[in-house]
Amino acid sequence: MSVRELVVLGTASQVPTRHRNHNGYLLRWDGEGILFDPGEGTQRQMLRAGVAAHDLNRICVTHFHGDHSLGLAGVIQRINLDQVPHEITAHYPRSGQRFFERLRYATAYRETVALTEAPVAVDGPLAVAPGYTLDARKLSHPVESYGYRLTEPDGRRMLPDRLAAHGIEGPDVGRIQREGSLNGVPLDEVSEVRRGQRFAFVMDTRLCEGVHALAEGCDLLVIESTFLDEDETLATDHGHLTAGQAARVARDAGVRHLVLTHFSQRYSDPEEFERQARAAGYAGELTVARDLTRVPVPKRR
Repeated sequence: MSVRELVVLGTASQVPTRHRNHNGYLLRWDGEGILFDPGEGTQRQMLRAGVAAHDLNRICVTHFHGDHSLGLAGVIQRINLDQVPHEITAHYPRSGQRFFERLRYATAYRETVALTEAPVAVDGPLAVAPGYTLDARKLSHPVESYGYRLTEPDGRRMLPDRLAAHGIEGPDVGRIQREGSLNGVPLDEVSEVRRGQRFAFVMDTRLCEGVHALAEGCDLLVIESTFLDEDETLATDHGHLTAGQAARVARDAGVRHLVLTHFSQRYSDPEEFERQARAAGYAGELTVARDLTRVPVPKRR
């Protein structure tokens, strides 16, 4: 049975708090696991969330600030300690190659796993897998940062009433799907497009073209909202978003489920992020992330 969900491992910006670990997010996508921005403490959070090193297939780092990458050393060593039998690919900004290498070889350990380095230097596709395409878009932050977007290919949804009208049943349903037509009946006549699901991960950034491109039409958008709206100037100066800005991006992009995260330690009331997001006009599903929260990808329309 396929599972598509986000497992939130940490939600704090800059420094961990009593209630929030540094960043860390695992996307389960059918049989694959993509780990985004493993901050300090991610290995322990994985244990608490029931996530094993064997669950990982990709690691995607948006940028090399510590709260998004200091957990790399522990995660990579755990992958080797557990002797994960499959290849794992790491994506990260090419400009931070020296940081990745320092973290990968921060201490002595025995390498047993093929970790493929696939740094990001330009916008565009990074990988094409059977169930998705992974793309990157550059963001606006004091250090080079990229957001990631996963897009499932469109499929076909068979329409039982139209199949019945043409007398197509049993094995012939599979045949028309494979061959595109049957006895003069085209596939389009008995089916409709089933839109592929879309997921985006947007961390430290100001508003920019990349943010909007990543969010467009997403079923699930994970986006930073470090500051509340009254601190918008501070957010812009430091290369971040406010709750209202993130919500307006989601509203304009037609996002179905919005996950706000990466909160500054200066705020004590997380519910204010939800209030400001709603005030900005976002009416879809909304989650103000907490550590160890699980958020399912919305079911297809």
